[in-house]
Amino acid sequence: MRYRLTFVIGLAVGYVLGTRAGRERYEQLKKTARDISQNPAVRNTAESAAQQGRHYAGVAYHTVTEKVGDRVPETVAARVRSLRERSAHNGGAEDDWGTSNT
Repeated sequence: MRYRLTFVIGLAVGYVLGTRAGRERYEQLKKTARDISQNPAVRNTAESAAQQGRHYAGVAYHTVTEKVGDRVPETVAARVRSLRERSAHNGGAEDDWGTSNT
């Protein structure tokens, strides 16, 4: 019961604060978020982080398969193969998020 009461109070406080901020503040926050996400420096950083993540995931996969060997479940190995094939068919130009791999 205590958790429900806390949830309801939090919901009420959020509603009151949200209505006080109004539509203008919402639009301002939305515009700021859009401007940040479309900033070339932010996009390049996000793309390079994604590329590094893919690289280190591949390194980790190879390290684990060397140590674990045949004990890697076939479903995991099949998923990795399908992701590599899909990446090869796309020419590595675009990932699932629509960003380039440059």
